[in-house]
Amino acid sequence: MTVLIIGAGLVGSQVAKILVDAGERPLVMDQRLQREVLAKIVNLDRIDLIEGDVLRPLTLSAAIARGRIDAIVHTAAYPLLTLGAQRNPYAALELNIMGLVNVMEAARVHGIKRVVASSSSVLNRYQSGGEDGGDLSKEEAVPRPNTFYASTKQAVESIGLNYAKSFGIEFAALRYCPVAGPWSGPGGGGPSGIFRAMVENAVNGREAVVPGTAMEWVYSVDAAMATVLALRAKSLGSGVFNITMGRIFRPDELEAELKRAIPGAKTRVEAQPEGSTWSGGDWKPADISRAKKILGYEPQYPMPRLLEDYAAWIRRAMPGA
Repeated sequence: MTVLIIGAGLVGSQVAKILVDAGERPLVMDQRLQREVLAKIVNLDRIDLIEGDVLRPLTLSAAIARGRIDAIVHTAAYPLLTLGAQRNPYAALELNIMGLVNVMEAARVHGIKRVVASSSSVLNRYQSGGEDGGDLSKEEAVPRPNTFYASTKQAVESIGLNYAKSFGIEFAALRYCPVAGPWSGPGGGGPSGIFRAMVENAVNGREAVVPGTAMEWVYSVDAAMATVLALRAKSLGSGVFNITMGRIFRPDELEAELKRAIPGAKTRVEAQPEGSTWSGGDWKPADISRAKKILGYEPQYPMPRLLEDYAAWIRRAMPGA
């Protein structure tokens, strides 16, 4: 299988590494390739790189033709995710939605039978409506996303599933929760950057600020492995899968784990944002049983192992960062 990975960032880089370690040679496409950053994750001599914009259909088609692609992993999204989309909705809507449309249309035209795309666990949380008890004759029967970013991810899922139904393309939308993991360049969502700063500071003896909200996390390696499992599953069909660690961490719990993983770490818990709905009191973790059953996904990096592995990578790849 030859895979086109669109988006060479936090998750896409790890997908490339897993495929390379399995003896495959993926084609990696990004609008702005960060070669030095990517080289800290995967051997660039064992992948093919192409600069290309997913919003340019002809560029996408040329990449598919060049690589004789069998499957596509689509991870490209507008920078800073929720925050970025709230600041610049037009650009986020264009990239997140039309990027997926272009990928699915390219798959249809070129006869590619499997597409795995990034969705988000924001759809498990940022919703309003649904007060009419599911009665579709009423206006509020169906919950609706209440942020621009969540709206784009609902569109990604709906459009991808409709392409799958109409044209026989196997499609998986993976709802990653906030992703933490090795990456030294720009990109990723706000929570990913906060987690990165926390671990880097703890490793280097600076004050590590622990997020003041309860959150669910997944390691980038686990997110990537779930993506590869979706590529390889024999009976994938089409569907949506929660990809998380399967539990929520309160600030005090995350602080305790950080101190265990990095002895002597100096920490401070960030104050709970005023009016925050992320206290975790009535917030249930995402149910990952479907991903376990169909994909065979089982998180390999619980928080202690995540922090230890991440800290080791920082010491090795970013000394003194």
